[in-house]
Amino acid sequence: MKILSLLLFFVSLLFSASKPDLLLLNNYTKDMNVTGWYMSEKLDGVRAYWNGSEFISRSGRVIAAPDFFTQGFPSSELDGELWSKRGDFVNIASIVNKKVPDRAWRELTFNVFEVPHKEGDLLSRLKSVQNSSYIRVIQQIKVKDREALHKFLKDVESKGGEGVVVRDGSLPYYYGRTNDALKVKSYVDEECQVVGEQKGKGKNKGKMGSLLCKMNSGKIIKIGSGFTQEERANPPKQGTLITFKYYGLTSKGNPRFPIFIRKR
Repeated sequence: MKILSLLLFFVSLLFSASKPDLLLLNNYTKDMNVTGWYMSEKLDGVRAYWNGSEFISRSGRVIAAPDFFTQGFPSSELDGELWSKRGDFVNIASIVNKKVPDRAWRELTFNVFEVPHKEGDLLSRLKSVQNSSYIRVIQQIKVKDREALHKFLKDVESKGGEGVVVRDGSLPYYYGRTNDALKVKSYVDEECQVVGEQKGKGKNKGKMGSLLCKMNSGKIIKIGSGFTQEERANPPKQGTLITFKYYGLTSKGNPRFPIFIRKR
């Protein structure tokens, strides 16, 4: 048993790396003035940090990518999203999470939105990146006014997109969470931890009806929609982190219309 434990430990080291310092997004609110900033579609893929030789996940795990995918990638750092198309997160995650990568990576591209430690403003940093077979630079559009932002958001969401990112493009490279980089959505999304479940009734009899989840604030909420029948038959286990969305707060401060999105 000791030998097996040591082997598992060394295997885990092979697939781990230093957790990267990443640009993180705050939530946009209507009182914020972002005129003159840059907006882009927020891709619903897998965040990946190219350190010059390999991809690192947000948690610090090495993402095993095939040689054909990374051939020609620069030796400098890139930050972006492994992505295929809108509404395809489950498939993207299944491809990226394989310890032995396969030809399914041909479905993906690495969509760059930042060049870590590069000098200059946002556009000049992104201009240093060359598009290739598997590298795409995410288009940045200048925000003319609040109406233009909302129109762009509506267009993205109508096509099945997740939302929009707005950033102050005049700033030099930075990482961490500030109000200089914001996510814009018609809803709010957060993570919570599953602490229990309630059995379903009617068509969901014998399956999960709703999950009980603990938010970062400590508040326990119930999430009963957004699940497929397969997910209801095999719901996220207690202790699992999940992402859900909601549309504002009730008078009691509870998320309004919470909807399950995915397991983290």
